[in-house]
Amino acid sequence: MSTREKSHGGVGRRDFLKLFGAAGAAAGTLPLGGSASADEMVAAATGKPQHHEAGAAKARAGDPAYEFFNVDESAFIEAAVDTLIPSDSTGPGAKELGVAIYIDRQMAGGYGKGDRLYLEGPFGEGTPEQGYQLPMTPSEVIRAGIADVRAYVQKSNKTTFDSLSPKDRASVMTDLDGKKVELATVPTATFFGLLLQVTIEGYFADPMYGGNKDGAAWKMIGFPGADAMYMDKIEPFRNKPYTADPKGIQDLT
Repeated sequence: MSTREKSHGGVGRRDFLKLFGAAGAAAGTLPLGGSASADEMVAAATGKPQHHEAGAAKARAGDPAYEFFNVDESAFIEAAVDTLIPSDSTGPGAKELGVAIYIDRQMAGGYGKGDRLYLEGPFGEGTPEQGYQLPMTPSEVIRAGIADVRAYVQKSNKTTFDSLSPKDRASVMTDLDGKKVELATVPTATFFGLLLQVTIEGYFADPMYGGNKDGAAWKMIGFPGADAMYMDKIEPFRNKPYTADPKGIQDLT
């Protein structure tokens, strides 16, 4: 998963993200489902109890504090989003746009807790067409998956994921994407799919949700933002590029 990696059609990863963002910049998060104690699963797999304190991990000075992730988890998430969408000549990376904070807020809120999901089961192994089939909320999947990957990297590389070189981090993500790694407590495809989903969402989301700092991703793809109407712009900008700074929800209030 190098920054220059190309698909079979010759479209680079950032080109894909630009296309994705143009279509879904204003979209909300997608639902998953479940209800179970990820802490108990992780403790059983690692032999260590899991302790999490609100605000235990803080971002760098001047940035918001983490509400869901602890210190180790936040270090993993920052390294993971930086690996999935790194900074390059086309535009900024996910880490510098605050995507880790976006994911933290999602996991701490109703989405992460599965507030709008059916949680009663039964849960069985289904096909991809049947959707999410785990008795875990999104936040539990993320927390357990992080612990699984950290344990895998510690065993294989004798260090933490965030301490790996960018090349080695990309190699781990590639193996997760290709299901070459079997995680201990959650299906690899489910964890990696959710991690990639919320990373892309945070990169293109309205800045009020924590990611896409200063609307930088919108500026990169030319998305005008959340303004409700553009009829008054049709004639002045007919056959001309619309170059105004994008507006977020908070800019309209």
